[in-house]
Amino acid sequence: MTSLLNRRDFLRTGAAAGLASLDAVHLNAIVAPAIAAPRLNFVNAIDRSGISFALDNSWSPRRYQVETMAGGVALFDYNNDGLLDLYFTNGARLPSFDKSDPRFYNRLYRNNGDGSFTDVTAAAGVQGAFYSIGVAAADYDNDGHQDLFVTGANGYQLFHNNGDGTFADVTEKAGLRRVRPGMANLFSVAAGWFDYDNDGFLDLIVINYLDWSPATDVVCMDRGQSAYCSPTSYAGTTNLLFHNNGDGTFTDVSERSGIGGHIGKGMGVAFADYDGDGFIDVFVCNDTLRNFLFHNNGDGTFTETGILAGVAYNQNGKSVAAMGVDFRDIDNDGKPDLVVTDMFGDSFLFFHNQGKGFFEDSSLSSRLTSGSLKLTGWGMGIYDFDNDGWKDIFTSNSAILDNSEEVDHIPYKLGNSLFRNNRNLTFSDIASISGEGLLTRAPHRGAAFGDLNNDGRIDVVVNCLNSRPELLMNTAGEKSNWLLIELTGTRSNRDGLGTQITLFSASGVQHNHATTSVGYGSSSDKRVHFGLGSDIRIDRLELSWPSGARQVLTDIAANQILKVRESATARG
Repeated sequence: MTSLLNRRDFLRTGAAAGLASLDAVHLNAIVAPAIAAPRLNFVNAIDRSGISFALDNSWSPRRYQVETMAGGVALFDYNNDGLLDLYFTNGARLPSFDKSDPRFYNRLYRNNGDGSFTDVTAAAGVQGAFYSIGVAAADYDNDGHQDLFVTGANGYQLFHNNGDGTFADVTEKAGLRRVRPGMANLFSVAAGWFDYDNDGFLDLIVINYLDWSPATDVVCMDRGQSAYCSPTSYAGTTNLLFHNNGDGTFTDVSERSGIGGHIGKGMGVAFADYDGDGFIDVFVCNDTLRNFLFHNNGDGTFTETGILAGVAYNQNGKSVAAMGVDFRDIDNDGKPDLVVTDMFGDSFLFFHNQGKGFFEDSSLSSRLTSGSLKLTGWGMGIYDFDNDGWKDIFTSNSAILDNSEEVDHIPYKLGNSLFRNNRNLTFSDIASISGEGLLTRAPHRGAAFGDLNNDGRIDVVVNCLNSRPELLMNTAGEKSNWLLIELTGTRSNRDGLGTQITLFSASGVQHNHATTSVGYGSSSDKRVHFGLGSDIRIDRLELSWPSGARQVLTDIAANQILKVRESATARG
């Protein structure tokens, strides 16, 4: 028997000290927001949605390591009707990994446009073949249809969208080998699409967690209770990078790119051009090991700069159980920042981009420490939920252990968090006053973000272990103005992922970029959202496409879904 959960030792020895080290100002900061709280209201609409799915992690008293890791969710428009559809990942029978029982099927739900959804899994052919964990959606072959890549504990799958409501498993045909030398026990948690060489085709990174299989699963006990082992019980592994050849196939460039030269225990991935050099960089959050920041050198290689940039550890020089991540500009200064969720006792991390390749851990001063020290967060996203022009932070929360009450004396099921941006690099958790939908205590895992009913408000879908998902509809009573931008690349990848957008309006300047890789094992709306507050027009939009093209649009009305096609005459 192996003693478990070194990552939870802090709960017994350091949590009290960590709390004591916070002064009264920081402990009480979230009680009084810097500005008046918005009238936000999230309603869980799952009961009237027609969605009957419930994630089945094949729980057993044996507590196999993978059971606590499921599952992700994707928001994407698979049939191009202008409405976001839902895809949920699901488990498989353990220890055999048999997924033939419909209770283990991954599920695709078509958005009917009236608040209801229809299960089209069988017709689409996307029930999956593995113990699925994460999902990444994007149009990898530029044919105008969104495809799916699904990660898992015993393999992964690439589903090509045929454009007729069906998908085909093209994993082998595309050259994405399921088993690689030295990686027989493949355990992939997340994946993401991005164009690292700006050639107009989306490349794929696969984030791997542990060298694990049911045959190598370690039995762990704590205080007489069986429990999921710490990741310290297993060896880490490297991540995979596949270059898109532009003909429907991929080449494994993990080693020559430098991505495959670093062993981690990856759980989340996010993309941004953090230093403004025109090439998309990659952040990978690791569980109990230092985080990676892969700087894109622009020549097909990456340099891992996490320590030098200040994002490898927290401000105490400690690695944390990092899970979910988003990489966006929080303070409207034009530089993308990082927010990372982790486990009870560590607190969530806010790395503020200082420019010139450096970040500062501002978790304590931002009040995220005081607001999250007693939380374990999985999914998360940085979005402007109240449309006031400042991006907020949502996190989906739950303890790791399903018997955490007995083992750690902390609750297993938790409510979700919504940290409002106070516009001064501080945040206030307003979940308690933002609707009953955020208050439900559940075993939350992956979360995806997007506008499900095209009303300009960002909604949230959260996958939950062994229970139905949460369909959190944003029904803010006081509606501010907004803009959604749907990109179509021509020289760039068709989805326009990686496009950086600067918006100028009467209230000031905002920055955002196109990405679907957000949070934990999940994939969000590829459309780019801006809240506009009281502004009814946008003076100017400046778009920097991955191709290098620069495009400017002027005098744009608010409250619309603006379709922007990469101009053939736009200059680099």
